[in-house]
Amino acid sequence: MTIATEIRDRWATAVPDWEARILAGQSLIPDLPLDAERAERALRLFRQLRVPDIPGLPTYGEVCAPFVFDLVKAIFGAFDGETGLRAIREYFLLIPKKNGKTSIAAAIMVVALILNERPSAEALLIAPTIAIAERSYVQAKGIIRATILESGIRLDDVFSTHDHIKTIRYLHPTIPSELQIKAADAEVITGSKASYVLIDETHVFASRPSAKGVFLEIRGGLSHPQNTGFLLQITTQSKTPPAGVFRAELAAARDVRDGRKAAPLLAVLYELPRTMQSDGSWRDPATWGLVNPHLNRSVDAQFLAEELDKAESDGEDALALVASQHFNVEIGVGQNADAWPGARHWVAAGRDWVTLDHILANCEVCTIGGDWGGADDLAALCVLGRTADKRWLAWVRAWARPSVFRARPKIAPTLRDFVADGDLRIVETGEEQAAEAADFCLQVHEAGLLPEIGGIGLDAAGIDLLLDALATRGLVPPQVVPVGQGWKLQSAVSGVPLRLEAGSLLHGNQRLLNWAVGNAKQRLKGSNYVIEKELAGAAKIDPLIALFNAAMRMRENPTAGVVGSYIDREPVLVL
Repeated sequence: MTIATEIRDRWATAVPDWEARILAGQSLIPDLPLDAERAERALRLFRQLRVPDIPGLPTYGEVCAPFVFDLVKAIFGAFDGETGLRAIREYFLLIPKKNGKTSIAAAIMVVALILNERPSAEALLIAPTIAIAERSYVQAKGIIRATILESGIRLDDVFSTHDHIKTIRYLHPTIPSELQIKAADAEVITGSKASYVLIDETHVFASRPSAKGVFLEIRGGLSHPQNTGFLLQITTQSKTPPAGVFRAELAAARDVRDGRKAAPLLAVLYELPRTMQSDGSWRDPATWGLVNPHLNRSVDAQFLAEELDKAESDGEDALALVASQHFNVEIGVGQNADAWPGARHWVAAGRDWVTLDHILANCEVCTIGGDWGGADDLAALCVLGRTADKRWLAWVRAWARPSVFRARPKIAPTLRDFVADGDLRIVETGEEQAAEAADFCLQVHEAGLLPEIGGIGLDAAGIDLLLDALATRGLVPPQVVPVGQGWKLQSAVSGVPLRLEAGSLLHGNQRLLNWAVGNAKQRLKGSNYVIEKELAGAAKIDPLIALFNAAMRMRENPTAGVVGSYIDREPVLVL
């Protein structure tokens, strides 16, 4: 067993009973074999610091809830007693707005500078925007100017502040250190060897295309076995469904917290159990203090009530925003005001076992829907199977060319997640994506499940290459037919939600399709409800349109491999 493994075993940070703990208002930090001297020294110092933006300049010891003190001890006391090495390198705090994130972050970094043991150490506080970086700097500077320690030392005498570069220097005669407060930028981090790094609002920072590389740089700088520093992320939930680097960071934190993975990471996640997030329990004022540990300190219950009332009047989009930012409710499918009605039942209809192989092995007939796009768009295919008991099973695959990632940088991290899942393929040319799609159609045909009339239904726009690829595989009209779009999809737009609600349509829980459903917006056009790409904007819905096209063909109650009428396919004796 390696030294690292031995340390990890002694310093297990899993909290598998976190649900019971949070409902009981207990600490979310497990018992750890902290270096008591280091932990208490850091806590004594932290508690003496003055909060510069509260009247009367109280100390952090006077205004903070116990969770903050537990976190401070866990950060600065995480040194293994047997080896003397740092045992926990990373910390992830998920906490709603107004719980003092920026203020706590600044104070922790001031403590890190004072207690630093590494000569000429560098520290970074990375804020998502210039405005937040400015607030963080002002907060740290204010702490220094307001604090006189119990020993009589004025922090203003042992620190220098440099407004033009937002830098704070600790003027220790032999072990000086420096804190730089920066807006998130890859160039700021690249090549950095910072010993202490704090990222404020990871969900915003991680949305940048360079975020993955930045995390690699940060972790590379902390990887040395003798390193005494740490990476601390303090963030609220994302304002949109978690994606890209933030989704990966949050998933890793949950895996460690739940005991699914061991890592030198402490995850402190103030979120309600999933069932309470989805059933609306978070709206009950009795639950607010469970995820807002500074309720009635820096968080005003009346303010939360007013924000919730206003959001309920403004619609689902506003409600989802309040839920995510003030109650750490993860935004999911269909939380927008004009969402497609099927989104309400979508999550409940997900089954991981609905795969293409399962559909081909268990269905009596399949239809295929396609929605094709140009060089800067997605192309999507949906295979919709029908079982003997008339249940529909849906599976999708999509393609994107490299130009999509350049044309739509805001959704590029999300698309890369789907590539990693295996549900989105990056291809160089339109011919290549058409060939792969045609191969899936041929696979269904060779399984004997594709109707010979109307088995493949396509949006007629931009499908020339796909038609050519299908034809080379013997798939031609009338097996391939156009499906009218816009109001002509009304039967699927309205009918699929009924099947989802009844449990007679299941899908494979693919995040690609879930995302498309969450993006779908519905409006009344004439006497019909329509879902159109223009309504979704940059957030794509192509996989959902492919499902609608397949559903339009399945509504015809097709039979696999049957051509024409009964008279056409049975011998007839004429008398």
